[in-house]
Amino acid sequence: MNFFKPLESELDSNCHRLESAIAQNNSLLIIGLDPSPEMCPQELSYREWLQGIIEQTQDKVCAYKPTLGFYQAMGSAGMELLEEILQIIPDSIPVILDAKHADLNTSSLFAETAFEKWNVDAITVNPFSGQDQVAPFLLHSDKMVFVTCCTSNPTASVIQNYPNSDSPLYLELVKEVRNWGPPEQIALEVGTYDANTLKQVRENAPERFILARSLWQSRETTSIIASGLNQTGNGLLIPVPQDFLTQENLAEAVTNLNQNINDIRQNVSESNHFCQIWTSDVCLLDEHPNQDLILQLYDLGCILFGDYLQASGQKLPYYIDLRKIISQPQVFQTVLNAYSAILEPLNFDRIAGIPYGALPTATGLSIRLHYPMIYPRKEVKAHGTRRVIEGYFEAGETVVMIDDILISGKSAIEAAEKIISQGLNVEDIVVFIDHEKGVKERMKQDGYRAHSVLTISEITETLYDAGRINQQQYELLKVEDN
Repeated sequence: MNFFKPLESELDSNCHRLESAIAQNNSLLIIGLDPSPEMCPQELSYREWLQGIIEQTQDKVCAYKPTLGFYQAMGSAGMELLEEILQIIPDSIPVILDAKHADLNTSSLFAETAFEKWNVDAITVNPFSGQDQVAPFLLHSDKMVFVTCCTSNPTASVIQNYPNSDSPLYLELVKEVRNWGPPEQIALEVGTYDANTLKQVRENAPERFILARSLWQSRETTSIIASGLNQTGNGLLIPVPQDFLTQENLAEAVTNLNQNINDIRQNVSESNHFCQIWTSDVCLLDEHPNQDLILQLYDLGCILFGDYLQASGQKLPYYIDLRKIISQPQVFQTVLNAYSAILEPLNFDRIAGIPYGALPTATGLSIRLHYPMIYPRKEVKAHGTRRVIEGYFEAGETVVMIDDILISGKSAIEAAEKIISQGLNVEDIVVFIDHEKGVKERMKQDGYRAHSVLTISEITETLYDAGRINQQQYELLKVEDN
């Protein structure tokens, strides 16, 4: 019996290839497929050795992970070998290309090569170029990106633990990376042999896949694995120790290891047999259709009071931070549903997210509605392809713009103008929150139909009626409505 197998309906509706492989083989194990001269038996070629590993383990793992650097070091012969190995791997087993890609200039081209030519399912990237680094990869809505947030290299601790153990850089990276895209696409790579490090990452990213590295260097592997699993005993990808790959009884060794890990998974799952779900605690006579969503935004701390300078340049007595939403799967699904209800009657060929706040939402909508995604660059590149728009498109197509907040309309119109300059059409702009004050009417004069899930006045009235805000806060929000 597969204790961790999802319901068939779940697999059909929202599980990507990785989750399906985990369920199929009841395994969180991954195997590195690297042509290492130190490990490959002398009597075998790299191809023969790696093919043998695949044949012995394809029903025991959830993914394979070739390291691009090993193949690149062999020159053209190595790249030919990589393509051969990728062809041997069964279609049912995902491939995570361990590239640690860090060059912003080649991100678009490399994403196309890895995802379209080689047809790998996921890739590892370096985060230090920011969201720009991963955005081209997110255009491929059926693929994943594992962002390296922590390594086990001893000398890296000076950087990773800066400035102190209470707020180390690697945890700040985890928090920031969660804002780059939905859990279906953005995952984490963490190299550590310290259970507390992995525990902190899991606490800060409960909904993300974590690709673990270096955990076998510790004697406390059970506690490390347990600390990295989510509450259902999933979410952690565990590498098979490299020394296993030189054993004659590889299949048996992997089977035994998987059983040990599944015992840990079951213990974790049974100790957390509950699910934290937000439920409404108010019942109003005149309920807003999105009442629960408005209350959730407030309860999550997405609505803050104080003197805040907005991206539009305006200063308002409040700030709405929607970046927290994508790290709350229940709320994010509700937000996508609300956007989808607006989008479904509209006519368009592609979805465009306005950088950077709306990119995760646009990605989620692309996955949900099965429309391809593009995005206009915030700053046009002065290097590489110098693209104004990232992603594939054809002139004459109609694009619907996705944004998070509409205050002055300036950023939405500027983004639309970039898209139009490339021979595309923009008729509709859909946002989550409209700050009103006649912005939609002004945008209509410029030729755009603006739609919103919520308005600031709807939020204000609902929060006040529900007792979430007091009279003073109500008046602060109402000032901007008049």
